[in-house]
Parts: sequence; C-alpha cells; structure tokens
Amino acid sequence: MRNSDSVHHVRGESHFIEDINVPEGTLFGYVFYSPIAHGKIIKIDYSDAFNSKGVKGIISAKDIPGENQIGGVIPDENLFAEDSVHFIGHPIALVVAETYLQAHEASKKIKASFKKLPAILDPREAAAKDELIIPPRTFELGNINDSWKECDFIIEGKVDSGGQEHIYLETQGAVAFQTEGGGIKVFSATQAPTAVQRTIARILGFPMNKVEVDVQRLGGAFGGKEDQATAWACMAALAAHKLGTPVKLILNRQDDIRITGKRHPYSSDYKIGLTKDGKIIAYQATFYQNAGACADLSTAILDRTLFHCTNTYFIPNVHATALSCRTNIAPNTAFRGFGGPQGMFVIESAIYKAAQVMGIEPVEIQRKNLLKEGDEFPFGQKTLKCNASRCFDELEVNYPFAKIFQEINEFNSKSTLIKKGAAVIPICFGISFTTSILNQASALIHIYTDGSINISTAAVEMGQGVNAKLKRIAARTFGVAESRIKVESTNTSRVSNTSPTAASKGTDLNGFAVIDACNILYARLQKVAAEELGESDFSTISFNHEKVFRNNVVTGLTFSNLVNKAYSKKVSLTAQAHHSTPDIYFNTKTNKGNPFAYHVYGSAVVQVTLDCLRGIYEFDFVKAVHDFGEILHKTIDLGQAEGGIVQGIGWMTCEELKWNSEGKLLTDALSTYKIPDIHAIPKVMNIHFLENSPNDFGPLHSKAIGEPPFMYGLGVYFALMNAMRAFRPGMEIKFDTPLTPEKVLLMLYNSTTN
Repeated sequence: MRNSDSVHHVRGESHFIEDINVPEGTLFGYVFYSPIAHGKIIKIDYSDAFNSKGVKGIISAKDIPGENQIGGVIPDENLFAEDSVHFIGHPIALVVAETYLQAHEASKKIKASFKKLPAILDPREAAAKDELIIPPRTFELGNINDSWKECDFIIEGKVDSGGQEHIYLETQGAVAFQTEGGGIKVFSATQAPTAVQRTIARILGFPMNKVEVDVQRLGGAFGGKEDQATAWACMAALAAHKLGTPVKLILNRQDDIRITGKRHPYSSDYKIGLTKDGKIIAYQATFYQNAGACADLSTAILDRTLFHCTNTYFIPNVHATALSCRTNIAPNTAFRGFGGPQGMFVIESAIYKAAQVMGIEPVEIQRKNLLKEGDEFPFGQKTLKCNASRCFDELEVNYPFAKIFQEINEFNSKSTLIKKGAAVIPICFGISFTTSILNQASALIHIYTDGSINISTAAVEMGQGVNAKLKRIAARTFGVAESRIKVESTNTSRVSNTSPTAASKGTDLNGFAVIDACNILYARLQKVAAEELGESDFSTISFNHEKVFRNNVVTGLTFSNLVNKAYSKKVSLTAQAHHSTPDIYFNTKTNKGNPFAYHVYGSAVVQVTLDCLRGIYEFDFVKAVHDFGEILHKTIDLGQAEGGIVQGIGWMTCEELKWNSEGKLLTDALSTYKIPDIHAIPKVMNIHFLENSPNDFGPLHSKAIGEPPFMYGLGVYFALMNAMRAFRPGMEIKFDTPLTPEKVLLMLYNSTTN
C-alpha cells in the first residue's frame, strides 16, 4: 500500500514551486506591505528603492491594466492598497529585482507616510459598530421561545476559540512567464487553479484562455492556499506582464505568517436547556467570527459553523446566529474543518458545563442525544445511513468508558500533583461544498499505445494522497496495475473550470469523474475485445489482473494487446468526463435544504496526564472508531486520521496567536508560535475502522477523510478540564482555547479558586 509520492519526497526528487527551473534573467519579487493596521496613505516615495542595485521595477495599483480586485466571493479586497490600508501586511507594492535579497533590501528604502485610524481587533466590538461582512445569518429548528419552559436545567455561557496558523511546509509562492501572443503561464502553489486563472485574467484585463495555471503539487496547504494563494500569483503575473520577464515570488516564512490569514478566531455565547434525564430540548448560540479585513472565504466558513452547530446531536429546538465581523487583521481564511470545529466546540462546551451543573458525566448527555436515522438538522436535511450510535457503541465496547474513568479516579486518589483526565468526543461532519455550484469536477484520460495511462483532473496533490487514490480508482476500474498509471499536474488548459481541492471533496468529485471517463474507455475496449473474440455480446467482456476475460474466463488477450488492437481500428483512446454531485441544494433565503451528499461519523475517547505544579501535560491516548466507508487506501486514510487528530490537539492546546493593541501579530515566527511537535503526539493512537459501512455517495463506496478526524482533537480540551478539576474541584471553568500551560496554571491558581 505504498504511496509513490512518499518515495519521491524521501529521495528529494519531488518538485515544488521553489524547484521549478527558471530561465536566465528571471527576476525576483518582494512585497512591500503596510506597517500599520488601519489608516490613510498620505504619500509613498519609491525613488530611492527604484534606484537601488538590481531593481528592475516596482509594481503597484497604478500598473494594473484591469481591475484591482481579488475578492473571490465578495469583491472587497484589492491586490494592492490604493488610498487606505486595513491590516498590517496589506500589500502596497511589489519590488522586482535581479535577486531576492536585492528586492528585499530595496523595499526597506521605500518612504511611506500614513494617517493612522482606529483599529478594530475584537469581533464583538466590530459587531457593536456594525462592521459586518454580510448581514447576520440564522439557522432555526422548532420553536426556541416556547421550548425553554420544558427544560429542567438552563445553562448559559461564553466560549472563545483561538485562530490557528497553517504552517504548511512550503510557503506561498508563484512563478510567472509571458507566453507567445502575450499570454501568461503561472506555476502557482494553490488549491484553486481556476480561481487563480480567473483572478489573473481580471487583474490583467485578459480573457481566461490567455492565462494558464499549472500546479504540480503543494508542500501542504490545510486550506491556507485555497483563496490566499491567489494574490501572490496575481502579483507575479502582473510583474511578468509589465516587465516582459519571468518573475518568481516566494514569501519567506515570517512574511508568510505575518501577512496571510489564519483559522478564524470566534467568540460565542450559548444557552442550552435540558430535562433532568439529560435530553437536550433547546439550544441557542451566537457566533462572532473574526473575519479580518476582507471577506475572503469567511461567509462560507460562517455557514459551515452553522451547519455544524449541533455536532452529532439531535436537538428539536435550535436558534443559531452567526456574524462575520470585519476587523483590522489579515483576512482569515479556510482551515481544515472550515468553521465546523468552531461551532462544534461551542456545543461540546455547553454539554460539558451542563453536565457539571447536573452532577453527571458529559458522556451521559452525549449518549442520550446522538443522531438517529431520519433526524433533522437545523438546516432541514435529514440523516441518511446514520452511523452516530454505531460508532459510539463500538467505541464503548472496544474501550469501555466506565473502566477508563474508574482507573483514572483510582490514580487521582493516590496522586497529589499529577492528575489524569479523560473525555469522549463524538463527531458528525457533512461532506460537500456548501456552495452547491462547486460540487463538480472533470477528468481527462489518455491511454497510450503501450497501455500506459495518463490522468488529468482538477485535484491538487498537497500531501493528502489524492493522486494515489485516483491511481487506485483508475487501476481498479480498468483492472490493471497501478504502475501503468501516471497522474499529471493540475493544469487549467487540460481541465477547465475546476473547483478547489477542498472541503474533503478532492477524491470524491475527481474520483467519480475518473470513474466516468474510465468507463467510457472501458466500453470502447469491451467492444474491440468482443470483435476480436467473435463475441456478439460485449457485456460479457471484463478486464482484471491485466488480462481480458469473457464470461469470467481468461482469454488470450492482455490489456496491452487490446489497446494496440483498438488503436489499429482507429478507436479513440482518450475520454473526458464531467461529474456533479446529485441531489444537493441549499436555499440561502430559507436556510433550508440538503447541502451534503453524506455525513462522516465517529467517536473517540481521549486521556491526558497533567502536571498540576508546572501546568504541562501529556496525551496518553486517543482511541477512535471512525466511519471510513469502504477503505480505498488504508495507509493514506490512517495517516490522514492521525495527522488530523494531532493538528486538532495543537489548536486546542499550544497554537496561540497573539496581537498587540496596535494590531501587530506578535507570534509571527516559529520561535514565538508553537506548533505540535513529537511530544504532542499521543503515546497511543488506535483508529478502529468501522466495518460494513459502504457509502453509495463516494467513489468505490469510500468516505472522505481529510477534515473529520480533526474534530477528535477537541476531546483533549475536556480531558484536561477533568484533570484540572480533579486537582481543584471548585475551579472556575473558562472555555478559552488554546489551553496552554500558562492558562492551565492561571485557572488552577486563580485567587478566587476554592
């Protein structure tokens, strides 16, 4: 089950943006950006910078022949600032020189003066001042106002969840060339080649067919290169067009952290009502999303928060409102989970607090409210093939909660300063782009006369293994070895109008398109084989293990023989197919519909060990039962699950973003921003594959894997809370992530703590 990409990576043979061979004379760019969070541009003097050694040009808004606009969803983001700046890092110009260092040094000589304006950093302040990206959005189910009188317990509270920096291994970048006839070709580190193509065309005033975008692979992305890669590709393309010379623009790590968006921080309020036996009757939540200075993908992310505001529970009465708040930090953007984790953390916090008030374990509330077949979500869709209870029950069988909690209690009773805690976290995550139009993909397949096969799709390989999965899908469909198949780079000239590789849909959409294209060629080859074998019914022909079968009996034909015979008969060995996800829709006026093709379910139990003197902790284990559908590639799926869990743990515990009062990001380097390291990996990670769970809505009955396991990381927060409460039973609970060792100590030793 090897992933061929991994072999190339280990050998150093894989090509990324930095590895592209550029011709002699290629110029290099460095972005000059705003040093203040909000203000008016009074004057900019480029003369000293322009006269610096090696400088060939300084590109700014005045050099844009088309429209100075890169907003993909809402047109509220310019490529280069013109009259005002709205965050520290807002691009103002691109210095282009013979070397990167020359461009960087020249940028320091630009003299700019600004009139500072007040900066808004807090989303609640932005909401109070009506600084909203769009009007508030509300999802409703049942009758929230009448439901409270049915509740025996009503609990209210506040939840804050921090942002998260992507820290992809490969920073943002692009290389742009002029092509014959005045066109532009761009090698871009993007998850969304068509978005880059479309936006470059807008900036340059070109038709899209004069812009070619190519993506070999990405060195990680996690959502951070869905829309945020576009600006740098546009700058490189604009400079190449203006100067008539290839231009390479690669952000250094610190600039990448400073001027690109993160996972959205949220501040949220909740109100939850339950009966005395633990049934949730009513749930009300308000989410204040810190969008940053521009929309980017914030509105779609806001919707995903609402779609997942009740996680994996059926609650008959729901009123959830979300506000996308404009602030003066870099525009925040997609990140694994796309707003879902922020919504799910709030409901889990509400359940945890309710359990404390009621004097029971959260797991009792979780168990009693799990989704069942036919239950309705707050957005109108009903569950289909719901595996919420199956995963939860199998988790309890494999890893009995009662025994784990009992062993923890025994340990804690004998240990004064070292405490253990555990928590259970069930999850439910919808699979599809919630912007329904994006649920489409195309595939182009060539079979060459030697029997080798090339696949071109919209899928971008970024370490998640989509190329390996597409190879496997094609190999199984044709009945041939994977070694026959090569997956080409993602290129807008070969496959047009691509949706981004995001929303855990890369394999689903492109996999189905590959199957459809393969089936076209399969049918053509069946007919040729039937003719060669004197068989009138070509449906009796099949391919397996590189051989041709008739009525499941091997014949003398091989796949390679057959391909040559098809070519000699002038049969086309190329096919293109388009796939769109059926039966999904969402009405944004009523906020009702069926936005998801299916849901992924799972449950995990998490255990931690906390040093209550120093505030540091270890992760003993994460044990999960996860709904993978039918396994397409076990090695890749397991790696995605484990990686997602660790990234979720990082968001909950150590990845803290800090800004000062002037809007300057203080955690702008790997010396000040802590990502999970080897010590943050749980000592034990057991991922149990839920059996007998075929998914009719996934290629070869598989399920998406990229985002759902991230949510298991939420369990670490509540496990740590339990360990802290074992040390200080009267501790005031604050739901505020990340729960760093410093925050642990502040909560444990707060002077008001009993």
